[in-house]
Amino acid sequence: MRTRKLIDNTGADAVVDAAVAYANERGNRVVIAIVDPAGELIELRRTEGAQIASSRVAVDKARTAAIFVRPSRELEEQVSGGRLGALALRGAAALTGGIPLVADGQVVGAIGTSGETPDEDEAISLAGAAVPFSTVEVPALSYERAREAAEAAGAEATTRGVAPVVAIVDAEGELVYLWRPDAAQVASVGVATDKARTAAIYRRPSRDFEQQASGGRPSALHLARAAPLQGGMPIVENDYVIGAIGVSGASSADEDQELAEIGLAGASKGNGKATFFPRSVVEAGGGILLDAKRYKLDAGLREAPGAPELHESDVDVMHVIEGTATIVTGGELHESSIAGGTEQQLAEGDVLTIPSGVPHQFIDVSDPFRYFVVKVEA
Repeated sequence: MRTRKLIDNTGADAVVDAAVAYANERGNRVVIAIVDPAGELIELRRTEGAQIASSRVAVDKARTAAIFVRPSRELEEQVSGGRLGALALRGAAALTGGIPLVADGQVVGAIGTSGETPDEDEAISLAGAAVPFSTVEVPALSYERAREAAEAAGAEATTRGVAPVVAIVDAEGELVYLWRPDAAQVASVGVATDKARTAAIYRRPSRDFEQQASGGRPSALHLARAAPLQGGMPIVENDYVIGAIGVSGASSADEDQELAEIGLAGASKGNGKATFFPRSVVEAGGGILLDAKRYKLDAGLREAPGAPELHESDVDVMHVIEGTATIVTGGELHESSIAGGTEQQLAEGDVLTIPSGVPHQFIDVSDPFRYFVVKVEA
C-alpha cells in the first residue's frame, strides 16, 4: 500500500516557534503560515504589530511553495525576468517568502512569511524550515487504485447503457484519474469532480449535504467547496480517507450514487482486507463487485431471460435476493438454447450451485430478478 508523510501539528508548532523566534530577534513584524502539501492551512501565527494584509499573503506564499514544490521566490523571479504567463498559474502567488518543508525527500508541507521585505520574509521562513520537525505517515491513494475504482464504475455504467463521468480525487480533493466516455455530457466532468472533492475533504458521502439542504438546512449550501449532490463517496484505508470517487451524468442522481458505490468497491480490490458491500450496492445488481485473482463477486440483475452459458473454470454459487426465475442446468449447449437439461425454479432465499463445465440458461425471470453470485475458480 502506498503511504506518504505529512507534517503534523507538533511539527508545525516547532517550525512556527523557530520562525517567530528568528523574527522577534530582528524586530520583524510578520505573519507566518504553515500549510499541508495541498496548500491547506495548518497553523497561523501573527507577531505583535504585523500588518493585517499579511495574514492572507503568508498563506498564499506557503501554498505556492507546497503545491509547486519549490520556493515561491522562483516564481517571482520568472515574472520579474519577463515570463508574465507565470502570473496565470493556478494557485500561485509569485511572491518571495514561501519555502517547502521536506522530510525524507518528500514535501510534507510549507511555510510562508509576509510583512517585511521579500528577503527578510524568506529568511524567516528558511529559519523555520531548518529546524527538526515531526511528521506522520498516512495511507495514500495510488494511481493504480484510482484507476481500478474509476474503471469498476465505468464498466458497470457501460453494461447499463449509460455514459457518466467518473472522477477520482486524492485526500485533498485534487484530481487523480478521470473516466470520460465519448457520450458523456461535458458538464459532468466538473460535477463529478466536485462530488468527489466534497466526499474527500468532508470525509463523508456528498449525499449527506444534499439531504441536509433539502431536509430543512439550506445553509449547508454555504459550506466551503462543497457540492451538495449525491454521487460522491470517500475512499477509506485503515479508517483514513485517502481520496474519493464522484459520478455524474448517469440516468438519475440515484444511479450516480449506485455507480459511485460500485466504484468504491472496486477501489478495495486486492488490498488484502475484508471488503464491505452495503445492501444498496448488492440489491442494485447488475455488476461485478469484486474481481480478485481466484474469485469474483457479482451482484446480478435480470429483467428478461438470457443466453446459455458455460464456464469452463468457474463454479457459480448463486443466492436469490428478489424475484423468481426458471433456470435450466445440464444438457447439451447450443448457440441460443440448451437441449435437455433440468429445469429448476428459483425464489427469494434459494441457493443454487453450478459446477464448472455445466451449461445453464435462464429461460424465465421476473422483472426484476436480483441475485448474488460468488464465482470461484475451480
